[in-house]
Amino acid sequence: MRPARIAPSVLAADLGRIGEQVAQAQAGGADWIHVDVMDGHFVPNLTFGAPLIKALKKITTLPLDVHLMVTEPEKYLAEYADLGIEVFTFHPEATTHVQRQLAAVRERGLRAGIALNPATPLSAIEEVIADLDLVLVMSVNPGFGGQGYWRPATDKIRRVRAMLDAAGSEAVVEVDGGITVKNIGAVHRAGCEMFVAGTSVFGQPDPVAAVRALKAAAPIGTAV
Repeated sequence: MRPARIAPSVLAADLGRIGEQVAQAQAGGADWIHVDVMDGHFVPNLTFGAPLIKALKKITTLPLDVHLMVTEPEKYLAEYADLGIEVFTFHPEATTHVQRQLAAVRERGLRAGIALNPATPLSAIEEVIADLDLVLVMSVNPGFGGQGYWRPATDKIRRVRAMLDAAGSEAVVEVDGGITVKNIGAVHRAGCEMFVAGTSVFGQPDPVAAVRALKAAAPIGTAV
């Protein structure tokens, strides 16, 4: 089993203290910083973009894991790649030529990811597994932070990992939505290795301790 890694989501951060809070998450052992980009069209919310990414690059050395909940994500690729992000994840419903976009992301030297909404079937990735570096399983309907975990996502994660393994893929399985110290162990056992955590990190009094607690709740040796 791969060790659990944590990607705190700045969607839940206090933007007035974002430098301090990101530094705390990094001190606690965070592996990536997750950035949700929403356009108010693909999902019913409007959030971050290039200005925040620029700011984050100045305050952390952690990889930036950018999740685009936008229509036509290809329009953002060149700008975000030039800003120095490491992971570019988009939804298959948001673009016409999924494989072309995945290839373009990789050509830019970034990790290419596909995000699966709760109702998006695994068939959305079946034909492009060879082009994937990451599969993000949404365990909430995207658009807002602080939602509870959608329990069927655990089985979906198990099926995604099995599909990737059968194809010989080393792609990372990531989950986003409602992850806490109470459920991270079961989700880790299902085959997830990267955990987006918003309120479970930045909504806690001590983000350093929060990241450590999440990792401690998903030990490497836990059997699947």
